[in-house]
Amino acid sequence: MKRMAALFLIASALLLTGCATTRTVSSQVTAVATVPAGAQLQGAKYRFERLPLQAHNPEAGLAEQQAEQALAAVGLVRDDAQAQLSVLVGFQSAQYVYDPSGRLGAYPWRPYGALGFGRGGPFGYHWGVGMNTPPMTDYRREVSLILRDLRTGQVVYETRASHYGVWRDSEAIFATLFKAALANFPNPPAGVQRVNIDIPN
Repeated sequence: MKRMAALFLIASALLLTGCATTRTVSSQVTAVATVPAGAQLQGAKYRFERLPLQAHNPEAGLAEQQAEQALAAVGLVRDDAQAQLSVLVGFQSAQYVYDPSGRLGAYPWRPYGALGFGRGGPFGYHWGVGMNTPPMTDYRREVSLILRDLRTGQVVYETRASHYGVWRDSEAIFATLFKAALANFPNPPAGVQRVNIDIPN
């Protein structure tokens, strides 16, 4: 018994040690730079631009705060009075429920399962309890940043980052997506890139 208890403690310790304190948010990022010859993006000053439908959206303010932190990390400076660029922030999320076959859809479930009793089997009668658990919910989140030269009106940088996963803490995921969107600023590679960022659990 003592040996079994010791083995159980060792196994529990290994399990706890193996629990990760961080998680990896994997994003799909597409970015395009169209900077005119001789222009410089790093160190540029910017202000935020809002579309009419964003004007009174309280979530737009939080998105701009998260974008501002990501922009500062790559050297851009917010200066509403002397801005050279405008930054339009976009964000959206969608929630999906999967059925057991893996298709998108609203799969119904019964929270209390079912009890069955019938005649048959090798011992005459049989019974069973079945549970129909709720399906997993997945979330798709996406952010975008459009940087425009205020003097010419030309878009000089556009980037988009999306993530598909099961985590429900939208605020943390959106903040990570803004960082991912600017991962290769100001010289993004062509095509879709996968950007992995570790964040605390």
